Amino acid sequence: MIYNFQILRYFSNIGKKTPKICIVGAGAAGFYCAQHFVKRIKDIQVSIFEKLPVPFGLVRFGVAPDHPEVKNVISKFFLTAEHPNVEFKGNISIGKDVSISDLTEAYDYVLLAYGANFNRKLDIPGENLPNVIPARRIVGWYNGLPEEAGLKIDFSSEKVAIIGQGNVAIDVARILLKPVDDLKETDITQHALESLMSSKIKEVHLIGRRGPLQAAFTIKELREMLKLKGCGTYWNENDFVGVESVLPSLERPRKRLTDLMLQSIKVQREQYSEKKFFPVFYKSPLEINVLNNSIRKTITLGINRLEKTDKGDTTISLTNTREMLQSDLIVTSIGYKAVTIDSSLPFDNKKGTVINQNGKIDNRLYAAGWVATGPTGVILSTMTNAFNTAEVICKEIEKNKTVWDKPGYESIRNKLNKANIQVVTWADWLKIDDYEKKAGQRCRKPREKIIDYEKMLEVAANK
Repeated sequence: MIYNFQILRYFSNIGKKTPKICIVGAGAAGFYCAQHFVKRIKDIQVSIFEKLPVPFGLVRFGVAPDHPEVKNVISKFFLTAEHPNVEFKGNISIGKDVSISDLTEAYDYVLLAYGANFNRKLDIPGENLPNVIPARRIVGWYNGLPEEAGLKIDFSSEKVAIIGQGNVAIDVARILLKPVDDLKETDITQHALESLMSSKIKEVHLIGRRGPLQAAFTIKELREMLKLKGCGTYWNENDFVGVESVLPSLERPRKRLTDLMLQSIKVQREQYSEKKFFPVFYKSPLEINVLNNSIRKTITLGINRLEKTDKGDTTISLTNTREMLQSDLIVTSIGYKAVTIDSSLPFDNKKGTVINQNGKIDNRLYAAGWVATGPTGVILSTMTNAFNTAEVICKEIEKNKTVWDKPGYESIRNKLNKANIQVVTWADWLKIDDYEKKAGQRCRKPREKIIDYEKMLEVAANK
C-alpha cells in the first residue's frame, strides 16, 4: 500500500501549478517547517532533501539513547512525511550533488534547515592528542552515526574530564557513568554497549568557565545525574559562596536549578559512591600535556573570577592562578556550529550560521533552525523558530500573484539520474526502519541502527 500511495502522490502532482518549496535538511527544523507549510496552505508541494539516507537528523543521532521520550516527536514527523504534498529525498548532498542555484531554479522557495553538525574547538595546545575527543563524535558513536562507528575511545582509566557544561556534556557524562545494564534496552549501538561494558571509568569532571549561576545544563539533566544509580555528585562548596543570598532575585527556571544544586551540596556531605560526578566551576582549560609518553594526560586549568561590567552584566576574568587535573580521556563539549554547504551562500564562519534577517537570506531563500540561529535551545525552541520562519514564507506566498510554474523535483531528478545517484525515498526509508526494528527485537532493543552507509542503501534498494 505504501508504494501505491507514493506512486499516486507522484502522478497527482504532475503539472500542478502550485508553489513548490524545497527544504534542505530532514531534522527537526526541516520537518517542523514542512508541517507548517502543509497545514497553512492547501495546494503546495514540499520536497525535503537530506544528505544521509535516513531522516530525523539530531533527533536520531544526537538525542541520548536513554531519552526515548524526546524522540517521540518522530511520530509527528512520520505524519508530515506521509502527507500527499510532501516528499522525502535522502542520500542527496546539497552543494555537491546539487547546488543551491539548481534548487532556486527548480523551486519557488528554498529553505535551509540542515542544522549545526560540527564541533567548536578549544584552540589550545594538546587538543589534537589521542583520546582528546569532541563530544559530538562520542554522541555520534553511541547513537549510530556511520561516520563515527569506527571511533576508538580508550576507557581503560578511571578519570574523565569533560570541557563544557551544556546538556550535551552532561549527556556524555551520564552515559559514561550509567550502569550498562540500564542501557541494554535502549537503542544505543551494540559496539558502544560492548565498549562500555569493559569501561574502567569511575570519575567524571564537568568543567565550566563560569559559575553555578551561569550553568548551561537544565534542571532535568541535573536531576537525572543526581539520581544516577551508584553515582554520587560532589560540588566544591567554595564555588557557591554568596549564591544562596541571591536566590530570591533569580528568575524561576534559574532559581529552581540553583536551589537544586544547593540542596545537593547538603546531601554530598553524607554520601559515598563508587562512581563520582564532579561539576567544576570557574576554570578554563589552557593546555593539555601527555605524561611520560603514555595515554596519561594533564590539563592545565586557569582559575577564573566573575566581574561586573559597566552595563551590569557579568564577564569572566582569568587570574594568574593555575591548577592541574589528570585525566586520560578528555571530552570537549563547547558547542556545535554549522558550516556552509555552498560557496554562493552568505556565511558567518565565526558564528557558524548563514547570514539572515529573521530567517530571510535573499529573495525566496530562507533559513531555519540552528543553521540560522546557532545551536541554542532545545527541540521546543527549534519548533518555534521553524514555525515562525515557515509562516513568513506562507504570508509571502499568499501575497504573491505569480504563476507557480517552477518544475520542482523533476529537474533535480534529471540531474541526479545523470550522476547515477541513488535517491532514498520515504518508502525506502521505511524499509530501513523495519530492518532496524527487527534487528533490535533480536537483542531486546527498540532498534539496532545500521551503522554503514552502503548497508543503508542496500536495504533501501531491496524490493
